[in-house]
Amino acid sequence: MNTQDFIKREEKYGAHNYHPLPVVLEKGKGIYVWDVEGKKYFDFLSAYSAVNQGHCHPKIIAAMQDQANQLTLTSRAFYASALGEYEEYLCKYFGYDKVLPMNTGAEGDETAIKLCRKWAYTKKGVPENQAKIIVCAENFHGRTITIISMSTDPVAKKDFGPYTPGFITIPYNDLDALEKELEDSNVAGFLVEPIQGEAGVFVPDEGYLKKAYDLCKAKNVLFIADEVQTGIARTGKLLASDHEGVHPDILILGKALSGGAYPVSAVLANDEIMLCIKPGEHGSTFGGNPVAAKVAIAALEVVKEEKLAENAEKLGKIFRKKLSDIKSDMIGIVRGKGLLNAVVVTPKNGKTAWDVCVAMKENGLIAKPTHDHIIRFAPPLVITENEQYEAIEIIKKTFKEFE
Repeated sequence: MNTQDFIKREEKYGAHNYHPLPVVLEKGKGIYVWDVEGKKYFDFLSAYSAVNQGHCHPKIIAAMQDQANQLTLTSRAFYASALGEYEEYLCKYFGYDKVLPMNTGAEGDETAIKLCRKWAYTKKGVPENQAKIIVCAENFHGRTITIISMSTDPVAKKDFGPYTPGFITIPYNDLDALEKELEDSNVAGFLVEPIQGEAGVFVPDEGYLKKAYDLCKAKNVLFIADEVQTGIARTGKLLASDHEGVHPDILILGKALSGGAYPVSAVLANDEIMLCIKPGEHGSTFGGNPVAAKVAIAALEVVKEEKLAENAEKLGKIFRKKLSDIKSDMIGIVRGKGLLNAVVVTPKNGKTAWDVCVAMKENGLIAKPTHDHIIRFAPPLVITENEQYEAIEIIKKTFKEFE
């Protein structure tokens, strides 16, 4: 079978809920992936930042294999020896009292919403069914019914109503709008991405997160950070919130929490919030399973041992400088933090960001457009400076082809 055969089979038997780049991947190692014809590529998407530690990191894979040979799943009907070890490791790693383990980023956000509402009724004293959560326009927190209810993306919402109530939408990076909505005593939480990744790597003004956190504290409102994409060293700190010294009341993690080897997400909070949830009120059959526990521990050890945050901080500055230096009518704004970066593409002669990504694929680097006119560049954080220079040359060459 060749590339087209694989693509046709997916299109015939799979739901058409994605529009992939026309490349069929078969193998990955470190910062590279190979297609079914054996062609090698730089991976500059990292499975939407899930593969921060690189593809098939040997330490993570070894942890997964070792645990898979011993015990894979118990459900939470019983205690498991691996779970407590993982929970303690995670809480100490990020500085929280408790963790609630789940599987996916969307589940993490749903968990945080439930926690926030439960806290509002049992601790803050919000009248039953009146709790509100402030969210930001252009957000991306997942695609469940509740989460799309707070989305402003018409593609995510159209024909999926009725929607879940209880959300107030304000512009991102707008402290005045936040302060105004916080006057409502029924507001329980502010759910925000420290950097809006899916929206096109929108980085807020310096000081925005800290001021937003302080505004929430003044009104007894929970500051909830969705760090599913920005967390685990991607932006040059362990968490993007760390750039401004913010310690979220509720922290949502996923993606690179497992290094891309297994579906693992987690919600962290202190006892006052987390213990509002009682037995039977929330859970997941696979959440906190032994394989997930061991994989996540290994994935987080890799982040510290290999100094991935420091590498992301250093190489991110180089990447943005080098891309800004490329002379191309198609390159507009270059923005980002750490190794979460984006280029706003100006269409030329009918050619768009999609065409640039297809051409980069032909030249040996894969990335993906978001919102038609933005290309997100997010390589695994194990990339070296020399490897990044080589990749930048491919990006530069590709843009030159459109001149």
